Amino acid sequence: MAAVRSKVVTIARNRLFHKISSKHAASCPVHSLVKKKVIDIPCASSISCQGNSRLYSITNESQEIHTTGLDEKIIGNPLKHDDYFQVKGLVKVEELFDAGVHFGHKSGVRNEYMLPYIYGNRVGVDILDLGKTVENMKIALNFLAHIAYRGGVILFITKNALSMPLVEKTAEEAGEYSHCRYWRGGTFTNATQQFGSVTRLPDTCIFLSTLNSVFEQHTAIVESAKMMIPTIGVVDTNSDPRIITYPIPGNDDSLKSIELYCRLFKDAILKGKEKRKEDGLDIME
Repeated sequence: MAAVRSKVVTIARNRLFHKISSKHAASCPVHSLVKKKVIDIPCASSISCQGNSRLYSITNESQEIHTTGLDEKIIGNPLKHDDYFQVKGLVKVEELFDAGVHFGHKSGVRNEYMLPYIYGNRVGVDILDLGKTVENMKIALNFLAHIAYRGGVILFITKNALSMPLVEKTAEEAGEYSHCRYWRGGTFTNATQQFGSVTRLPDTCIFLSTLNSVFEQHTAIVESAKMMIPTIGVVDTNSDPRIITYPIPGNDDSLKSIELYCRLFKDAILKGKEKRKEDGLDIME
């Protein structure tokens, strides 16, 4: 559904016409123009077209495009949907528990800003609240799918040597990028000088671990904040979640936990890209 602007409506952008017969296209004045990527139709009078069990109409009263029929599919505005990409169902408490996501560090290295995410302490080890992990993960996955849907650049980042091959493989399978080596200062904040040309920065960064060591925060987090790049980060009990846009409380040391995070992030990205193709946004580029 697309609203009319200045008494002119653009209909081809939402791909309202699908798989029509050549005979119908030749005889219909509306469909004969749909081969163009953008079609402007004045709204001085009502226009309708019947084809393939779909009825397309433009009316002055509502000043909107309506689609009805047996195989009706209203694209609408993805931002108005709570779960347009159906990614929230990917997160299950049982899987998080089995992967040991709830295990934090010893209370002696606890970051005070992680207290809201800590459920309790057992034998000196902090236990994370999986209820909050699920809630934050769903929000992060939904955001990530929206970035992929709009053709954004996504960068996976980690300095955990154990998970480097897995993170690089995940980024490749998702059709995105990764940086798992030493972070050169100014990569974001001084990109033009670093690379000798105008450089497109990522639209979001995913941190599988927000730390370089037990206490040292990853430099890219600060640079992302300075350049206003939204971030998704797995924050353990010794991490600082304050400047992470979408913090996800969880174990960032266990390979089994990281495998789960990577799978969820990859699935969300692929779902966003799949919807992008279904809605015809790739054709408009």
